[in-house]
Amino acid sequence: MVGGAWWSYRPGDLLMFSPRVYARLFELHNQALWPAPLLALVLGAVVLVFLLRPGPRRTRLVVALLAVAWAFVAWAFLWQRYAPIHWGIAYLVRLFGLQALLLAALGSLRGGLRLPGHWNVRRGLGIGLFAYALALHPLAALATGRGLAGAEVIGLTPDPLAIATLGVAAMAEPAPRAWALMVVPALWCLLSALTLFLLDAPGAWLPLLAIAAALAARLWPAPKAPR
Repeated sequence: MVGGAWWSYRPGDLLMFSPRVYARLFELHNQALWPAPLLALVLGAVVLVFLLRPGPRRTRLVVALLAVAWAFVAWAFLWQRYAPIHWGIAYLVRLFGLQALLLAALGSLRGGLRLPGHWNVRRGLGIGLFAYALALHPLAALATGRGLAGAEVIGLTPDPLAIATLGVAAMAEPAPRAWALMVVPALWCLLSALTLFLLDAPGAWLPLLAIAAALAARLWPAPKAPR
């Protein structure tokens, strides 16, 4: 009986927690940090305005805020809340720290990262990804049955932060630095999609769609410089 019991397992049994436990992560996180979710949304809206009307100083501020967010999420969410129920998350904390350092380096260098001021396909997809992460991704909690108490807020939880960073990197220049910024967010989105799939949760395709949109933006032919 023991030898034949393997076929009774479901994909979600590979995880060490249930969908309810996973949902409670976000509920407890928001409760512990309140009213930080409201502040995070306000700061996210400010960043969106900066993306719509970029400039050198605003770009450096955007990159600096993203660096702080990656460091904060690594410690407050991944290490404090997620790692105790998932042993593999402890290794990802270092990747989030590296992403924060990379962003901090680019934010402190003159000409470290540039954001376009004219509309094109890259900019449209990039701003669309950021706007989704800010305004729509928190509402996905309603579709999963968590309610807004379990909403995933940009700057406080990994998924919207990764999607927002993909949006910024999708339209940023120079290209080599932008590609480097996409690696860790894309890896996290892949892991998140797998986790949601194993939990049989709705929306597992959303992180994959974010990766696809960011890749499409980066691979889209660069607009020709005006003569």
